[in-house]
Amino acid sequence: MNKKFVIIATVFIDVLGMGIIIPTLPFYVESFGVSAFTITMLFSVFAFFSFFSAPIIGSWSDKIGRRPVMILSICSTALGWLVFASAHSILFLFIGRIIDGLAAGNFSTAQSYLTDIAKNEQERTKNLGIIGAVFGTAFVLGPAIGGLLSQVSPTFPFWFVGALATLNAINAYFNLPESHLNKNSEHRISLNPLAPIIRIVKEKKFLISFIVWFLFGLAVSMQQSIFALYLDKVFNYGASAAGIFMTAVGVIIILNQAWLLPKFWLKKFKERDLEIFMTAVFAIGFLLSASSSLSVFIFGLLGITFAQSVLRVVFTSQIAGQSGDRKGEILGALTGMMSLAMIIGPLTAGALFTTHHTWPFIISGLLSLIAFVILYQQRRQLTKFDQTIQPLNDQTIV
Repeated sequence: MNKKFVIIATVFIDVLGMGIIIPTLPFYVESFGVSAFTITMLFSVFAFFSFFSAPIIGSWSDKIGRRPVMILSICSTALGWLVFASAHSILFLFIGRIIDGLAAGNFSTAQSYLTDIAKNEQERTKNLGIIGAVFGTAFVLGPAIGGLLSQVSPTFPFWFVGALATLNAINAYFNLPESHLNKNSEHRISLNPLAPIIRIVKEKKFLISFIVWFLFGLAVSMQQSIFALYLDKVFNYGASAAGIFMTAVGVIIILNQAWLLPKFWLKKFKERDLEIFMTAVFAIGFLLSASSSLSVFIFGLLGITFAQSVLRVVFTSQIAGQSGDRKGEILGALTGMMSLAMIIGPLTAGALFTTHHTWPFIISGLLSLIAFVILYQQRRQLTKFDQTIQPLNDQTIV
């Protein structure tokens, strides 16, 4: 149980920092006298260095094991937050985000660890669901902690996250055993972050999944980077209101992933069907969120949150199930693909937001619709293939 605790704590601290930073960063960084585009760049620079590090970290965890990679990445997370908290200029805010971005591969390594110790497919999905529930819990607590601790000092929430990461690094060093016993010491690791992604998408079974995941990442990152600014612009809501919205998002994620996913969704529906349905809900949610009506906006936000909380778990489980003993490499590349989306998404959202505040939501909705069409067409092709194979099997039996 203690080994799971270390993994859960790692994900919790990572997402807690995200929960703190999404509603508070725009207002804090504005005190440095910068534009909305510069604010979104702080999201993108984290993703940029995550894009470089995640595939490499994932491959390294296959080669040398999960334990050393987890410990080093947790240390990098701690250092990144401490630098960010002590920053006295916009330059050091960027440096802090860069250091933390270099550690972002620990999320895919955490996923690989929990899939390593799973005994079957159902346990694998449930373990990934635990990560999702922790994700939601951190999103509930992050904005609340950020709002409370910022009353002491604007930087105190970031010191707090840095201290938690430091304690977790110490705990991991003493209590985290190795889970990946069949290490591939002959595995070659490329320093080109695109190399593992290109290599993997050349495999037909992963191509569609990676394209859809990229579109999903673009939509999510565009929304997250301008969320607080949008609330301020359209509804005249500040950081505290943004925190309340984020807390509500976290509650929905917890309920959906910790309760509904194992007790309802996975029992009543196939994972492939869930992907298609939730992608449609995801797209509709974005389009509704472009409304200037608060009630319609909230309804759209509910759809986005509900759908993405299921999609993250189901999608990752599907990929992990096809990865064999390459989980670290595949999930690392998947994280790298998400990081690539998170580089492009915030910068695009910042540029679109300056044109008109609704454009980021509209474009996110259109991207999600494209993802839905791709998944729907793939499912139709698989159904036709199954219908073709079945008569052949019957003839063979005869």
